[in-house]
Amino acid sequence: MGLDVGWAVRWLTLSAQAMAEHRVELIELDRPIGDSDHGENMDRGFKAVMDKLAEAPPETPGAALKLTAMTLMSKVGGAAGPLYGTAFLRAATALGNTSDVDAATLATALQAARDGIVVRGKAESGDKTMVDAWTPAIEAAAAAAADDGDVRKVLIAAAEAAEAGAVSTDPMLARKGRASYLGERSIGHRDPGAVSSALILRAAAGAAE
Repeated sequence: MGLDVGWAVRWLTLSAQAMAEHRVELIELDRPIGDSDHGENMDRGFKAVMDKLAEAPPETPGAALKLTAMTLMSKVGGAAGPLYGTAFLRAATALGNTSDVDAATLATALQAARDGIVVRGKAESGDKTMVDAWTPAIEAAAAAAADDGDVRKVLIAAAEAAEAGAVSTDPMLARKGRASYLGERSIGHRDPGAVSSALILRAAAGAAE
């Protein structure tokens, strides 16, 4: 069985809960290498997504992700709004109008999200950005989709790889964004965008349980 619009709404709801629960953690991660506003921005953005979902319940997973993209682009400041907005919009486009997302389509949508982030942020793996969480996630998702075809296993593989990817940013030298201005002093700090990406992908897996 694939993923329906109920899963998408649960995913976004769990994402909103995760952003609220980890708001302070994301602020603390962002403080030494960014603007200290990542947690605040993400929490505000997903609260707005919840309001939009209540106003106009989506009929397909793709519609839910498109609504999320538009909302995050308008409500989340800094680089995160355009990056996450692009990611959700690319994923929504990949899903199209289907009401039942299978493993292969899911893996394709996750890759589209990552590719959107790469294009928008002009970042690549090793730059100490959210790409370092998304790239291992899509690789793990693709492998799980090819191996088993179980959507829940695809999401769990993506979430676990994203969490490991976020941790991997600790020793990296930042080469993009505000953190890059710190040079060597960026080493030893975890990228907050990679952490919020891992939280979102964990929420996606949790929504499929």
